[in-house]
Amino acid sequence: MKISSPITLGGFLITLLGAVMFSTKAIFVKLAFRYTPVDAVSLLALRMLLSMPFYLLAAWIAYRRTSPPITRRQFVYICAMGLMGYYISSLFDFLGLQYISAGLERLILFLYPTFAILINLVLFKQKIAKLQRQALVLTYAGILLAFASELHITSGSTTVIWGSFLVFLCAVTYSIYIVGTGRLVQQVPVNLFTSYAMLAATVGILLHFSLRGRFDVFTMGPFVWVFGLLLALIATVIPSFLLNTGMKRLGSNNVAIILAIGPVSTILQAYLFLGENITALQIAGTLLVIAGVLLIGWKRKTVEP
Repeated sequence: MKISSPITLGGFLITLLGAVMFSTKAIFVKLAFRYTPVDAVSLLALRMLLSMPFYLLAAWIAYRRTSPPITRRQFVYICAMGLMGYYISSLFDFLGLQYISAGLERLILFLYPTFAILINLVLFKQKIAKLQRQALVLTYAGILLAFASELHITSGSTTVIWGSFLVFLCAVTYSIYIVGTGRLVQQVPVNLFTSYAMLAATVGILLHFSLRGRFDVFTMGPFVWVFGLLLALIATVIPSFLLNTGMKRLGSNNVAIILAIGPVSTILQAYLFLGENITALQIAGTLLVIAGVLLIGWKRKTVEP
């Protein structure tokens, strides 16, 4: 009898907590846009600037503990994944959130688990397990049901279409990051990977911010710095380490499905903090998503003769 690929309770809980913390990003961004004059690029730069000291410290600690050191090729791949997941993808997301609600952003962004699983299927011949298919059906049904009313209300707006397209690009680029990360964290220490990837993204974002030549974010007052710090700690630093640890334990397909809890979390937070409506359809969808997440998170073992 051989036991393969168990879904551990520890890995599930770590990933779940990371997903919920990451889901606060859209709320903080919308609040910053509402109460300060900050633009998307400036807010993104502030988020990464305030995150940078934590990643520098983590990178130094991880580097001292890593033996043998990573190869130059691995370093290049890590930087590429960081730029893809937290520079390019985040930029599309922040720009899109200027035009659409936090709830609709989560719906579109949730397309990335499908992209991630399809990339694994096409490029790496990684089969989709029956459990993963069932969880995907439940979670997608829940998401579509939860946001059906909002899609009906906002479908005629040109700005909503543009914002939705930008977030769609975010979903595509983030799925590439998820797949690449799922493979790289099996080869290098997870803390080293996370730190290097986030520092590479920070360099890209700050370079973009500097070349644009607008530095008024530094004179906007304390509120924009509060939102920047919340984005840095709660929605970036802590969940990035949690999710990459979960990726190492569970694999990218399972993590992509567990992240389905993110849209549900955003619905509730948008209702509480942004005043966005919550409907019976959203409640029904929430129950389906939770069922899907619990299905993939249930501790089980695959036994082969």
